[in-house]
Amino acid sequence: MKSSSVPDLYAAVTQQIITALEAGCAPWVCPWDRSGSSSAMPANLSTGRPYRGINVLLLNMQVMAHGYTVNRWITFQQARALGGHLRRGESGTPIVFFKLLEADGEARAANDADASARRVIPLLRSFTVFNAAQVDGLPEALLALPEPAPGWSPVATADDLLVQSGAVIRHGGERAFYRPADDVIQLPLPQAFKAPVDYYATALHELTHWTGHPSRCNRVLSGRQHIEAYAFEELVAEIGAAFLCSHIGIQGALQHASYIASWLEALRNDKRLVFTAASIAQKAVDYLMPELAAPVADSQAKETA
Repeated sequence: MKSSSVPDLYAAVTQQIITALEAGCAPWVCPWDRSGSSSAMPANLSTGRPYRGINVLLLNMQVMAHGYTVNRWITFQQARALGGHLRRGESGTPIVFFKLLEADGEARAANDADASARRVIPLLRSFTVFNAAQVDGLPEALLALPEPAPGWSPVATADDLLVQSGAVIRHGGERAFYRPADDVIQLPLPQAFKAPVDYYATALHELTHWTGHPSRCNRVLSGRQHIEAYAFEELVAEIGAAFLCSHIGIQGALQHASYIASWLEALRNDKRLVFTAASIAQKAVDYLMPELAAPVADSQAKETA
């Protein structure tokens, strides 16, 4: 269902992010432990497609606010097609289809690192979805979340992702960081962490930084209006790592709370900042997990909602 009147969706979304951060909750981090279930990532109940970019943040915030037990969403028309009906008095959640268009009309991904150097026009469309808990009469089979395969382990999956990336990872010392000069990720020894999931959440944060190398996503480290380069890159890495953790099925964690003040200041002054950061983070995830990358044509945006 397409929204007919959205005065300033950029500002409305950004204010939601600001409110969550001010309350001490990073909306990109999954708010619960699914113990190895990929259900932490919001997905469309009808199509099974996971939501991407800024929509992950928007839907996670709704789950936290309303206490929904499943992170599955559906449009009004999709619910009707499946024989479901919206409960009286329920309100939907706006999600967005966001990309940049060059001045000549050619579509470009919103996370293109060179977008700021070209004349671009942001395209923002709003759609409304409902959580599965707001709809009665849906087929029970759709509401049953799939069980992990026998022997499947989120930690093993995270380990596989690190290995398959090809990143050079060295262990030792007390700090975790990615060093672009020699393209190396440095991590403390795994036993230095309280739990294996803490090690992997940190490793995936640094792996997101690693995707920015010129030979990979070519993410240029440069300052933006209202935020310095490193603070913006940390925001991208925070969001990207949280997306990866959700896909794998481990609980993420805020890695760099010290940047929250600078993120808040930048968000208050730039209502499009979080859209761009989430899009860039999604590009990093797509690089690491290409099987999840499913480009959606403009004409398919409504169906994908």
